[in-house]
Amino acid sequence: MKLQLRWFALLGLVGFAAAANAAEEIFDFETLRFRAKMLAARAYAPRPGTVPESLLKLTYDQYRLITLDEEQTRWRRENVPFQLQFFHPGFVHDRSVRLHELNGRAAVPIKFSPTMFKYGDLKVGAGLPESVGFAGFRVLGSLDRPWDELASFLGASYFRSLCMKAVYGLSARGLALNPASPEGEEFPIFEEFWIARPAAGAKQFVIYALLDSPSVAGAYRFTIAPGADTVMQVKVVLYCRQNAKVLGLAPLTSMFWHGENSEASQGDFRPEVHDSDGLMMATGAGEWLWRPLSNPKRTRVAAFSDENPRGFGLLQRDRKFESYEDLEVHYQLRPSAWVEPVGNWGRGSVRLAELSAPDETNDNIVVFWVPDQVPAPGEPIEFEYKLHWFLDQIRPPAGFTRATRTGYSRTHEPELRRFVVDFDGPYLRQQGADPAIEPVVSVGAGAILAYKTVQKNPFNGTWRLAFGFKPDGSGRPVELRCFLKKTPHVLTETWSYLWNP
Repeated sequence: MKLQLRWFALLGLVGFAAAANAAEEIFDFETLRFRAKMLAARAYAPRPGTVPESLLKLTYDQYRLITLDEEQTRWRRENVPFQLQFFHPGFVHDRSVRLHELNGRAAVPIKFSPTMFKYGDLKVGAGLPESVGFAGFRVLGSLDRPWDELASFLGASYFRSLCMKAVYGLSARGLALNPASPEGEEFPIFEEFWIARPAAGAKQFVIYALLDSPSVAGAYRFTIAPGADTVMQVKVVLYCRQNAKVLGLAPLTSMFWHGENSEASQGDFRPEVHDSDGLMMATGAGEWLWRPLSNPKRTRVAAFSDENPRGFGLLQRDRKFESYEDLEVHYQLRPSAWVEPVGNWGRGSVRLAELSAPDETNDNIVVFWVPDQVPAPGEPIEFEYKLHWFLDQIRPPAGFTRATRTGYSRTHEPELRRFVVDFDGPYLRQQGADPAIEPVVSVGAGAILAYKTVQKNPFNGTWRLAFGFKPDGSGRPVELRCFLKKTPHVLTETWSYLWNP
């Protein structure tokens, strides 16, 4: 569902020019926040589409023929550290967004023209009006090379970013409303952007966005600092027309088709195929948790209750090429994303939704924060967080899960389901065989623990915790947890898993 809003005027708002054809408007975050509040006070009105049918009928290969003329890169010939490029509407990009360049507090519209693009052999460019607009945009900056792609905003409220040495993988969203709901998910849209012109020598890039949907309107500010750990500081104010059943804040979206913990490789020649392999969470109480991702046969949602979380995210921990054996898409270089709350977020839960995926072209993993208490419609919901995009810069201070494998023996106690969890970390690697290091395993309702062992792996320095359990035949899912300890110290994060019979 792709929805858009109508441009409106706020009579009496001094210094705010809201007409669609205004040459310049006076803008800042407080102006944007007020606009979102006034928008939410009105009935939702989707903006009519402006993308002609000729563009919507393009195939994927045809759409790829449309490219931006490099000379139309914004700030290309200016001495500034960031540049801006634009996406053409068409194919599945059936709605356009309004873009403005922000100089100080003065905002000037960035106007679409077909002369900005190259169309190859296509005949769809001639005569396209300014009202067609852009599908989105991307930011160029210095990562591994000058003018690498740094971030892009394209479609609904989706955006993604890169760090050094990474290739695009998972995405983030502005907001998730009723994700994985049987009644259907509502997809808010960034309708309009204000993009601050960078100063010479600037280390950060600033983007403002207005979000709208039938349930919510919101104001966003993104401050992007590129590097080995690219950090987006995201400031948000939301106003609900009506409270959604599930209000998902700071959502991340990824793909998991199959991995080392999958029971089958789906007939694929590659050992693993995923953009992320686990959910990591740092609770307000100081516990670190790791939940391996899966591709379930049917949708399932897990909730991890917490108060004032320190962080959560979707990680790609396995960085070995041999785990993927793919010379084209480079899954070993897909970035991880970590949400670090700024200030106290109160009580709520990190929710993980896993959907069934038939192949690697579908994003089937979503994680987000759901607050226990949401203000009444019309009252502001304010929060802020740092969104980290990285390869290996963030991990638990103690040991961490290196690998998860599961199966059963065909010859010895085949009624047992067996798990093997490998833990790694600087301290664990330094330790030789030590009987004081012990496994802690808990098996939830639906099964009985049969055994647990732990041993040092002499070949790679990790520690292997193995356990088996016997299902009780009820068919219910079984919640599993384990970690290593050496009294009185906990040596690893907590591994968490939901096993379905």
